Amino acid sequence: MKALTLALLFSMTIAQPAHSDRRPIGHLDHSKGGRWYFAASGHAVYCYGPVMTVPQANGDLQKVATFCKDGRAVVPLKD
Repeated sequence: MKALTLALLFSMTIAQPAHSDRRPIGHLDHSKGGRWYFAASGHAVYCYGPVMTVPQANGDLQKVATFCKDGRAVVPLKD
């Protein structure tokens, strides 16, 4: 019985499924880390993407952080 148990444990450690290195399209590499920003709403947000300047509807420009940890793609920043 001990031999059967050892053989089963040994076979489980050897027969590990190969992990795929493929990533889904649009996946960001979060291992590089991100940065904390002060959002226009008054809260701190942690974002991984670059800071961009985008036009608003009234013609003004707004700085935004992209790809934030809370799931939002774009967060307006306080100047």
